[in-house]
Amino acid sequence: MIPGPKLDRIDLKILAKLQQSGRITNVELADAVGLSPSPCLTRVKRLEQAGYITGYGAHINLGKLGEFLTVFTEVTLSEHRRGDFSRFETRIAKIDEIVECHLVSGGYDYLLKFVARGVSHYQSIIEGMLESDYGIEKYFSYVVIKSPFIKHHFPIQNLFGNQT
Repeated sequence: MIPGPKLDRIDLKILAKLQQSGRITNVELADAVGLSPSPCLTRVKRLEQAGYITGYGAHINLGKLGEFLTVFTEVTLSEHRRGDFSRFETRIAKIDEIVECHLVSGGYDYLLKFVARGVSHYQSIIEGMLESDYGIEKYFSYVVIKSPFIKHHFPIQNLFGNQT
């Protein structure tokens, strides 16, 4: 990825505020970060064009829609050539119920996050992956019982705020 423009503390404030409230008006955002509206909008457009802001959306409360199951799954691949990883990632990206995929170090290769209607739905997805030869040697599933909190924002100022 091509590096974007160097960010200053105001850019970081803009990013932090937008990820907490994507529907904030430009006037409210400008006030929150200490700018007038026109320069604030210019900065937001620059951040969008540089790829720092990749989109805007709503956080959905799935529990309001009905029962669902979250499962974290550790996956170990049978083979470990570059093509095996690439093929696996390309294929699982097409499974809508896999909402996160992380290549990790340690005792397994990937950590996947599934959202399914229930255990049988999750199991049918896994069985389909095994039958279709995704290159899985073994997997371990962890069913989420309760999620006390889920943060939908990154601690931008804690991670990058002191670098400007």
